[in-house]
Amino acid sequence: MKPIFNYTCLLLLFVLTSFSGKKAQKINIVFIGDSITEGSALADSKTEAPPIYVAKLLRDRKDITLVNVNNKGFSGHTTVDFLPKNNIDFSKVLQAADSFAQDKTAVLLFSIMLGTNDSAMFGPNGAPVQAIEYKDNLNVLINTLINKYPDAKFVLQYPLWYSPNTHNNAGYMQEGLDRLNSYFSQIEALYAEQKLSHPNKVYLGEKAAYGFFQKNPEKLFKAEEGKHGTFYLHPNAEGSKRLAGFWAKGILKAIK
Repeated sequence: MKPIFNYTCLLLLFVLTSFSGKKAQKINIVFIGDSITEGSALADSKTEAPPIYVAKLLRDRKDITLVNVNNKGFSGHTTVDFLPKNNIDFSKVLQAADSFAQDKTAVLLFSIMLGTNDSAMFGPNGAPVQAIEYKDNLNVLINTLINKYPDAKFVLQYPLWYSPNTHNNAGYMQEGLDRLNSYFSQIEALYAEQKLSHPNKVYLGEKAAYGFFQKNPEKLFKAEEGKHGTFYLHPNAEGSKRLAGFWAKGILKAIK
């Protein structure tokens, strides 16, 4: 009986040591997006933008030791604005990623949410961006970054719902919302292609964010006055927190 008891103790000790010795992760995240990512409609984007809340959620986890974020969300931006060729905003993304890439012990991750401004009828650069062009632009962006940062991971976050009467300096409306919805299948097609060409590099975010915000516009969006009445486009402080929760889920899938 004694040898069996000793063997069982050793086995238990090995299992416990294996779990307790699991290496905690460090994550460096570059966020690429528009005014929603930037938090430009919030009272204080430096403390209330979604990337700030994402960092807090991840830092609260015991299996993550360090989280750094760099917010490259720019108001009014489309996928066209982040195309690599002769692009000042893409160079800003590279500067952020280069500073992070120096730490070889951390995961470098790009969280990308674009599409709201692409879908507009007019106003933002390149709008309206049709579905296949939207996919092609994201593909160029990701492939260029993968070539430069082969160990990086990517999360394609789904765009958010906006009210079909949205019209500020740019025109969105129902036509734009329909176009935005056409992007979802393109995101999933791009993910499927990247899964084959770059396995374990590109991941999908949480699709449920769209419906969640659609069902709670008055609670989660800032009410804005436009040319067709009160519209909902930018998350408020509460919406920013909720959006961060969805983004964090997608990021955790990528790093696990």
